[in-house]
Amino acid sequence: MNLEEKIEKLAYNTKTASRGLTKITEDKINAVLEKLKELIDKNRQRIKEANQIDIENAKKANLKASLIDRLLLNDKRIDGMIEATEAVKKLKSPVGKVIDGWRLQNGLNIERVKVPIGCLGIIYESRPNVTVDASILCLKSSNGAILKGGKEAINSNRVLVELIKESLISQNIDENVVNFIDETDRKAVLYMLKLDKYIDAIVPRGGEGLIKFVSQNATMPVIKHDKGLCHGYVDESADLQKALSIAYNAKVQRPGVCNALETLLIHKNIAEGFLVEFKKLMDEAGVELRGCKETLKILPDIKPATDEDWDSEYLDLILSIKIVNSIDEAIEHINRHGSQHSETIITENHTNAERFLDEVDAACVYVNASTRFTDGGVFGFGAEIGISTNKLHARGPVGLDELTTYKYKIRGNGQIRR
Repeated sequence: MNLEEKIEKLAYNTKTASRGLTKITEDKINAVLEKLKELIDKNRQRIKEANQIDIENAKKANLKASLIDRLLLNDKRIDGMIEATEAVKKLKSPVGKVIDGWRLQNGLNIERVKVPIGCLGIIYESRPNVTVDASILCLKSSNGAILKGGKEAINSNRVLVELIKESLISQNIDENVVNFIDETDRKAVLYMLKLDKYIDAIVPRGGEGLIKFVSQNATMPVIKHDKGLCHGYVDESADLQKALSIAYNAKVQRPGVCNALETLLIHKNIAEGFLVEFKKLMDEAGVELRGCKETLKILPDIKPATDEDWDSEYLDLILSIKIVNSIDEAIEHINRHGSQHSETIITENHTNAERFLDEVDAACVYVNASTRFTDGGVFGFGAEIGISTNKLHARGPVGLDELTTYKYKIRGNGQIRR
């Protein structure tokens, strides 16, 4: 059996198995999740050993430190997978929920009801915790999942998928409801993207190149987890200590993730006082600053920003800075260069705060808070498959609700159309 045939068979098996999930009680799915928690905890040393192989291979391949950080599974992150599984277990499945209902004059009763999408393909890079997050969310929302992780996490993913399948088997559920493409050949992704007969939607989670490739080649709908080119705007009315704290957290706390700050915009009236203090913090954290011409007049020893910088997701300790003349200019810059992910304004002006919330085109828009909060777990979704930058179907953190669609159920008593 060649690779293309192997991928098709895996997709067929996942789709076929997924059809039986709606017949399985929520209690039984919860028992699977409880078993998975136990197995992850029991096998944490095995998980870390497999992950260490991936880490060493990544270092040999000279991957960036930020990418290696995404790849790492230590005890804290293993605890995070266990906590996410428990959180999802506690959530109520949206499947079967009646969204709306009405009765026509002819006596027909119509209900709009939440149903699973069906079989989801999840393509992701680096982060092996996505293997668990995607699987538990798909199971709880009665979807099948066919997973394609990156080659850099292959050893970690193999162990995690084995534990997921063991959890399913423990409850006599077909293990094919979660399948893993255990291939590092890049052609596997292309073959996967042509299987709209079996895969109902694709969720790509990774770098800009992966997202573009999937979007251009997929024959099924794509729920994009696009790049996170996140901005912070320090308004002229901002509390400067608050602004320093928020901007520092958004950039430094974990720079290699999609909700980290990449560009900081500052109103001209408070730029000088703010930037001198801000640079001290950035120097201490080892952040490389790149500034516009006006910024360089205040901070002459930093690098000049190029046009390319305003469109760059660094995923690293690099930050571009631009001084703007007004909130209008800040909003215009964000809407032109942003990736519609997460944006924040630091301001004490209520009117400007509401304008920013209303006029900035992004999935998540903040006032006086770090962009780092854009996360399914933080939002109360238990976990997430990704952060959708789409405008249709799902936007923002993709949790249980976003993994469902709906159908109309119409009940009659012999009505015919005349």
